[in-house]
Amino acid sequence: MIGELDEVEVITLFVADVPAAKAFYQEVFGLPVVHEDADSAVVRLRNLLLNLLVADQAPGLVAPAPVAAPGTGVRALLTVKVADVEAVCARLAEHGVKLLNGPVDQPWGRRTAAFADPSGHVWEVAQDLP
Repeated sequence: MIGELDEVEVITLFVADVPAAKAFYQEVFGLPVVHEDADSAVVRLRNLLLNLLVADQAPGLVAPAPVAAPGTGVRALLTVKVADVEAVCARLAEHGVKLLNGPVDQPWGRRTAAFADPSGHVWEVAQDLP
């Protein structure tokens, strides 16, 4: 086992429209922008950075693997633990965010709901059930 692979620092999301993605994460998540240039915006989620990178710049990071085309299906689910899924869903609705599913009690002991950002990245909010 490699001992240094124990902390995620940055998640890079390939986006079609950096200003729209940045606005979504600022308005819905309330995240501050910590870096911005012509091709990306980086927002901070506590000790994690989300790099919102315009998709046409992605090949240089993942080559020789191809970058998946928009609309070809969900490739990841990013989960945020919350205390009250219902309350978070109500706040999402205030921002015009439509849920993909939920809130629903899952058999593994969590109440969850999922939604997507403007580029189709799917987020889940999850609350531990008693």
